[in-house]
Amino acid sequence: MSITRQCPLGGGGHHVLDYLKHMQAENPAFFYAVQDVNNLACGNIFWADATSRTNYSYFGDAVILDTTYKTNRCRVPFTSFNGLNHHGQPVLFGCALIFNESESSFIWLFRTWLHAMSGRHPVSITTDLDPFIQVTVAQVLPSTRHRFCEWSIFRETRGKLAHLCQSYPAFETEFKKCVHESETIDEFESYWHSLLERFYVMDNEWLQSIYNSRQHWVPVYLRETFFGEISLNEGNEYLISFFDGYVNSSTTLQVLVRQYEKAVSSWHEKELKADYDTTNSSPVLKTPSPMEKQAASLYTRKIFMKFQEELVETLANPAIKIDDSGTITTYRVAKFGENQKSHVVTFNSFEMKASCSCQMFEFSGIICRHILSVFRAKNVLTLPSQYVLTCWTRNAKTGTLLDEHASELPSTSRESVPVCYNNLRQEAIKYVEEGAKSIQIYHVAMRALKEAAKKVCTIKNQSSGTAEGATATNGSRGELLVADEDVPSNQSVAEKQKKIGELTAELEATNQRCEVYRANLLAVLKDMEEQKLKLSVKVQNARLSLKE
Repeated sequence: MSITRQCPLGGGGHHVLDYLKHMQAENPAFFYAVQDVNNLACGNIFWADATSRTNYSYFGDAVILDTTYKTNRCRVPFTSFNGLNHHGQPVLFGCALIFNESESSFIWLFRTWLHAMSGRHPVSITTDLDPFIQVTVAQVLPSTRHRFCEWSIFRETRGKLAHLCQSYPAFETEFKKCVHESETIDEFESYWHSLLERFYVMDNEWLQSIYNSRQHWVPVYLRETFFGEISLNEGNEYLISFFDGYVNSSTTLQVLVRQYEKAVSSWHEKELKADYDTTNSSPVLKTPSPMEKQAASLYTRKIFMKFQEELVETLANPAIKIDDSGTITTYRVAKFGENQKSHVVTFNSFEMKASCSCQMFEFSGIICRHILSVFRAKNVLTLPSQYVLTCWTRNAKTGTLLDEHASELPSTSRESVPVCYNNLRQEAIKYVEEGAKSIQIYHVAMRALKEAAKKVCTIKNQSSGTAEGATATNGSRGELLVADEDVPSNQSVAEKQKKIGELTAELEATNQRCEVYRANLLAVLKDMEEQKLKLSVKVQNARLSLKE
């Protein structure tokens, strides 16, 4: 029999459920589920809005399950699935209230979350150190790499070894150095055993237990897996929480909904600001490298800054060839004066692929200084496409969702509503972002939008006919059967198909005209960028003339 941990609820469950019902009524793409509808006093609740579900399709490779309510003594057992967007900001993939903590509850939660995310498994997931969650991930996400958050490991260590940490303050520092500064598995193993001997804790049960699970939390064992973190060396000592500052120990269920909406709105504004800053300002280039210029045009501002840091460091990290066997060349890369900390890079000139012993690219998706040094030595002037992850680029949220689902619309109108909503919403967001960049583009975009709206209304009116109130509900599925008064009830199948063909042809013509408007808008944007570039060159030439 599995152990169960229950959290007191009170009367707030119905308040949350009413809110979720209201949100789904407003937006069919809003998803929620209750594990035990008949007993809200202990029934777990999960929900994910349309934006969370869409964001998962872009950034869902690396997931963090935030259950910090357990350690922060929160009144509300609120947990969330988080990740990082293309600006390195927290992004939400769904929320839950876990009133009944048990193995079956977490299995229900993970399966429900997967269902809301269209069944797509993440590459990696980071969670608190919890036996229920550990069993659940192994069962529900067997192909996903599971990592324990270092913060939970360090927290438990301080608690389990409180006397040792008080008697030997240096132990915790040395413990963290062992975890963070080990470059290889052999180095970690040596450091670990030396640490235990120095502090006379060779037989400590807690340290033995976390050593046995070291593949789940020590960085050197996890570097071959993508966790979507911008830095490899800082360590994941704290879970990235989407709701920091919004949900705390004083938050009640009645207040939770309001705080949830505030957090969502706040992070959305921060993302829009980061988008604006990336689009409307150019970073300062520090090298004459074409690769740096290329990266500045591809990456968002924050990701480019990280890449630039790695690129600049190549000047102090020369690549020394140590083996050459035809298409495969091996290099040793180390910082001047620090040869004992060298890294080995193998380069395949035929496939234009390189791999480094630090595995920074595999872990974070950002290419390391060691590979960049080899690229410089081999005169590779631009980044090969396989080293530019879409999730870190300016275009991370552009177009892919629409193309991916365009041919996968469900056969029934009820099932297709969330997909259609998400597709149209993403296209509208892109349209608004481009259309608001200048007053000239705004006017072009507004005229195109009004014209498209007229066409949509025309098609809608033709499809529904002139019938008033001629609708009927089709059983439990809730689909609407529309009767057209202009079409006789005994109309032949051929005539109906002809009518459908005419409407389809007009809809396609409308779509083509919309594409023309969109192309015109993009042409205006391109012309503006060219003018901006020419003006920049003129300004630079003028400055050079003044200096002369």
